[in-house]
Amino acid sequence: MATAEKSIWQRPLWVAIFAFTAAFVWGWAYPLIKLGFEEFGITKDQTGSKMLFAGVRFAISGLIILAMAKGTNRNFSISTGAKGWIFILIFALLNTSIHYACFYIGLSHSAGSRAAILNSLSVFSLVLLACAVYPATDKLNLSKVAGCALGFVGILALNIGGADSGEFTWLGDGMIIGNALCSAAAGLMTRKMKRHMDVFVGTGYSLLFGGILLAIPGIAIGGTFPILTVWGLGILMMLIVISTLGFGLYNKLLSCNPVGKVAIFNSLIPVIGAISSCACLGEPFYWKYALAAVLAAGGIFVINRAKK
Repeated sequence: MATAEKSIWQRPLWVAIFAFTAAFVWGWAYPLIKLGFEEFGITKDQTGSKMLFAGVRFAISGLIILAMAKGTNRNFSISTGAKGWIFILIFALLNTSIHYACFYIGLSHSAGSRAAILNSLSVFSLVLLACAVYPATDKLNLSKVAGCALGFVGILALNIGGADSGEFTWLGDGMIIGNALCSAAAGLMTRKMKRHMDVFVGTGYSLLFGGILLAIPGIAIGGTFPILTVWGLGILMMLIVISTLGFGLYNKLLSCNPVGKVAIFNSLIPVIGAISSCACLGEPFYWKYALAAVLAAGGIFVINRAKK
């Protein structure tokens, strides 16, 4: 009996293309966010303005995804009723609100290249957590353990050297680690989203609600856009496109494939983020960034070769 043909979201070549695309655009978010802060006149101590900036970005991105879902006649019903709405609210908090509150605060207190590599913690955390939560599709094996170990060593390599090449800080590295753990938890939840609703619709709702839950508290604590320029709005639009494309592709892939198979591509984000930050922001590229990037890339290679 012939087996049913796999959808485009499950074919290995397209999974790789889509996952790489999501990782590539997300890598460029690091320098763009820092450039956006500078263009809008948002300083390190203006937490409310950072939350407002992030909230506007994700709320608009969510509206765009929902409009696209409506235009393609996707199903907007929540099959599990109130339980589904609670799921979306929790997912919005983890995937957008708390996640990006930590990210924006941490990025403003850390070099973009350093933050990009440190954020790879989310990839290896998600791979290991998926093995525990979804053992039927994500089996733990020696290759995955070795790959994650390489990745964690890469993260530890960031703290090699003296103060001139960057040291651990709670507002910088600590917030980026918090962001990474939120991302891993949200990645696990994405797998269950299709039980409650269409994945694209759920992604749109989570970004819209999560953005609102960032913007309102941001405004409440005095958040504003101190300066408005055409270039600043252009940067914001580019970040909106990154969110729309990145989350749209990534969440759909996670809902259709073993988590580890998709998540490992995000190990490319540190490399892209570090290079783009150094190129766009003129940040110094320390040798330990290259070491951490190589180890992270080694982790992705080892995990990708894991026997199923």
